[in-house]
Amino acid sequence: MENDTRQLAQAVIDAVRRMAVHYGLWFSGAADKFGIDRALEMEKDAGDRATAIMIDRLCATLGADKDENGMPTALTALGSEKLSKLLEAMAVNWLALDGVWFQAVETREGMDAAKTINDACWSRFSPLEAARIKELKGLPESGGLEALAGTFLHRMYGAINEQKVFFEEDGALVMQMTKCRVQNARQRKGLPDYPCKSAGVVEYSTFAATVDKRIECECIACPPDPHPADYFCAWRFRLKEDGAA
Repeated sequence: MENDTRQLAQAVIDAVRRMAVHYGLWFSGAADKFGIDRALEMEKDAGDRATAIMIDRLCATLGADKDENGMPTALTALGSEKLSKLLEAMAVNWLALDGVWFQAVETREGMDAAKTINDACWSRFSPLEAARIKELKGLPESGGLEALAGTFLHRMYGAINEQKVFFEEDGALVMQMTKCRVQNARQRKGLPDYPCKSAGVVEYSTFAATVDKRIECECIACPPDPHPADYFCAWRFRLKEDGAA
């Protein structure tokens, strides 16, 4: 009986794993076939419906209650402190998943192959993350740099890294990554910075353009570039001249 229970528990965990992969494959396939903008529209439709379906079915199966907004009360009852810790743990897990995939590809196919796939992943994930933040925070379609400035804290990285966001005198927006979980870990091990510039260019340019298509991104510094001690990478954002108000 104990063995049956353990196997069933393992099957539940593995079902979550398969669901995550299958959902991601649908999104990636839609992006390949129809382009990222159309795929984001489809993901919103599918994701909204899927979230409601999953919450309803899981609550019904486990006999759990939902609040007036359709959220499981077992989750909302945790309170802000525990929910913040849970969100941080999920962000750390997200980063770990990214890392184990990178290592799996690098071990078998080399660093260049892993970096190529990593950059491709960011070209899909970064727009998705920007679209989800816009939806959850009710940001306007063309919110400009002010809207972008408010998004960084709500990224997955926002829960585990430290950032500095400010406007320069000419109106440009700058984001500096002052503490980076990946790079700080490498420092502790005596390793050089991970050269993440190619991924960063894809990540920040597509993220910003999804917040507002008029926004352009410039890399100030990102490894392997030299950088000052007070940040690992820095990015500057401006509105395109032909789109400025």
